[in-house]
Amino acid sequence: MKKTHNLLVFFILISSMAIAGISVDHVDPPFWWCGMQNKNLQLLIHGEGIGKSGVEVNYQGVTVKTVKPAGLNYLFINLFLAADAKPGKFTLIFKEKGVISAKVDYELKSREKGSKDRQGFSASDAIYLVMPDRFANGDTSNDNLPSMTEKANRSKPDGRHGGDIKGILDHLDYIVREGFTALWLNPVLENNMPAYSYHGYAITDFYKVDARFGSNKDYAGLVTACHSKGLKVIMDMVFNHCGSQYWWMSDLPTPDWVHQWPEFTRSNYRAGVVTDPYASGYDTKRMVEGWFDVTMPDLDQRNPFVANYLIQNSIWWVEMAGLDGIRMDTYPYSDKEFMKNWMKRIREEYPQFSVVGEVWMNTPSQVAYWLHDSPRKTHDESFLTNAFDFPLMFAIQQAFTETDGWSTGMTRLYETLSLDFVYSQPNDLVIFADNHDIDRMASMLKSPENVSMALAFLCTTRGIPLFYYGSEILMKGWAGEGHGTIRRDFPGGWAGDTVNAFTRKGLTTEQTDVMTSFAKLLNWRKTNLTVQQGKLIHYIPEDGIYVYFRTLNKSSVMVVLNNNKDARVLKTGRFSDNLKGFSTGKNILTGELINHFSSLDIPPKSAVIIELY
Repeated sequence: MKKTHNLLVFFILISSMAIAGISVDHVDPPFWWCGMQNKNLQLLIHGEGIGKSGVEVNYQGVTVKTVKPAGLNYLFINLFLAADAKPGKFTLIFKEKGVISAKVDYELKSREKGSKDRQGFSASDAIYLVMPDRFANGDTSNDNLPSMTEKANRSKPDGRHGGDIKGILDHLDYIVREGFTALWLNPVLENNMPAYSYHGYAITDFYKVDARFGSNKDYAGLVTACHSKGLKVIMDMVFNHCGSQYWWMSDLPTPDWVHQWPEFTRSNYRAGVVTDPYASGYDTKRMVEGWFDVTMPDLDQRNPFVANYLIQNSIWWVEMAGLDGIRMDTYPYSDKEFMKNWMKRIREEYPQFSVVGEVWMNTPSQVAYWLHDSPRKTHDESFLTNAFDFPLMFAIQQAFTETDGWSTGMTRLYETLSLDFVYSQPNDLVIFADNHDIDRMASMLKSPENVSMALAFLCTTRGIPLFYYGSEILMKGWAGEGHGTIRRDFPGGWAGDTVNAFTRKGLTTEQTDVMTSFAKLLNWRKTNLTVQQGKLIHYIPEDGIYVYFRTLNKSSVMVVLNNNKDARVLKTGRFSDNLKGFSTGKNILTGELINHFSSLDIPPKSAVIIELY
């Protein structure tokens, strides 16, 4: 009897040692949902020695389809979640030679009601782009954390400054008051890099918000708070690369998890080779497989496990946080076939969802190539719903600061828009004058008057307008002087700031004037369906004046941009087709009522926006 008891103790001890012998430190995704359109779920499991284990699950509706070891320390588990799978927790049981080596609890959650019907963003929105580290520091306790390599130092233009989710949450009323309807944050996921990590584009954990910004719960709470105030939230995602300090880089799941080169090879950044019918194989490979930077390894999305990992990650964030849209970084740099499959999966789960791709290309035809249902497409359906209008951005950068001529000044705007025939839905393009990667609008356009005209143009032409934080107060910065100069702290976001843009304390008269007129314009646009959805009809610019109309049913808005340094009297005879039937109008910026249209007095370097009646 004593011998039997000793054997029982021995087997219990061995079993306990086996379970304790493998510590599972990563399960991605950390949880999932019942009722998803796609019933397959890939789990990436990491733990020292876990690669030798098999897996068992005993839960209704959940079946282990395949278990794929990846080296010694990884398992890829493919589960099938049947329609009868219920929300709840179950246990993944890992066994090696019949002996339990580890146990991991996993949870299936209920989907939020209506989650599949997310409407995305549209031309009815005005997007505000915020760099979280540089907007406002609402919680100083997370500025420096033992687990985070880089510490806060506001004296360094390219260092961590301490902005966080709490800071954004504290100032949502400001964003709403200014007239914005959607918020795009530069990446908030963990960037635990030694230096230069504030921008967020060197991610070290795709499933974790950077602790210096807050937690996953804080981020989801911010989305909920935004929704309560009528703000949509667009999440910035990066699929092309990760950070060199990502936890898997010291022990890759597979050799082809990232693109490997005999020596460091940087991308040539020539995205045009992907669409170039004459491109060499060398140039194409260098573009798509080269690393974005020394600290940004290039992910190999042709590896099906990498592809599934990234696809599921994006769906996880949409479902977990309740997102309204995604902005995808460096869109043409990733594998084209993978991006098509990713977009297809997104739209299968969320048919009305919006994704805007960063297609940083010079010409409309190059941008159109990547878009859903492009009339000039030369490849299979891409499923991408939106793209940034970089060609129009380039035109804006020059149009307001040069002398008007046959192809210069206002004509740049006209000519760029005249190429919209390459797009199936030009009103779905996201239009902008600056962002976190280029010279700031106030520096490029040189004067408050030019900035005001550009802002008016963005608010009234076709497309979804996007504005970079600080443009409303004429913040300046040249990218050539370092990216830190175009990503300066928003004044008032830190205790002790002498200028507070949130309250307008300390702003110059010029800043206040631009801010006031811009807020008035945005709030008017918010409820004006004609400028959101109306047909665009524009006239060839003459003598530095560009005139266009937005028309919808029986409503119309007339816009006049005077790029001259002196006032002009605009004869309106050639606009008679669009003025017919209207006898009065209202200047929406000044409130002036207009009772005649034979001629209009247009101030120098200004935009006149008239709602016609």
